Amino acid sequence: MASIEQIKELREQTGVSIASCKEALEEAGGDLEKAKEILRKMGKDLANKKSSREAGVGIVDTYIHPNKMIGAIVELRCETDFVAKSAEFAELAHEICLQISAMKPLFLSVEDIPDEFLDGERKIYTEQLKDSGKPRDILDNIVEGKLKKYKDSVCLLNQSWIKDDSKTISDLITEYIGKIGENILIKRFTLYEI
Repeated sequence: MASIEQIKELREQTGVSIASCKEALEEAGGDLEKAKEILRKMGKDLANKKSSREAGVGIVDTYIHPNKMIGAIVELRCETDFVAKSAEFAELAHEICLQISAMKPLFLSVEDIPDEFLDGERKIYTEQLKDSGKPRDILDNIVEGKLKKYKDSVCLLNQSWIKDDSKTISDLITEYIGKIGENILIKRFTLYEI
């Protein structure tokens, strides 16, 4: 059985409900790190359940870098006005604006990348490797690997979070879905840069 101190510590570290913290700690046999992993999995399961629910309200948040030469705007959606007005939701929107300003994504998700764009990148990578002397199937694998890495770098949801590179922005949103208990999605974003 998990102690109150363990539950309190896990709650402080994750922001997840006390009941979920207790359940995760009991399943992990009191191991805090295992409990965090269990909570991440629970959050992903919850996110999958919530993803079909409509996110009809939300907020627009902005960030302007102190040098006044770069800024970001994001439209972040959730299910209820109550959550849209919460500090946690505003915190997530701000983190996403910081990410956009720092990493300059071109697209929200891989599905948003036009085929012509990917074809152009594929041609560039193929041209770079044409004189390598490697067999065609290996070249194709290298090109596809480079293309996947490129997609991850230009798609906001696939980018590593600037504050913790073990998580993607998609993982960050999933964590907040677990904490808040509502579907959350990025509707659109814009980056301004001089």
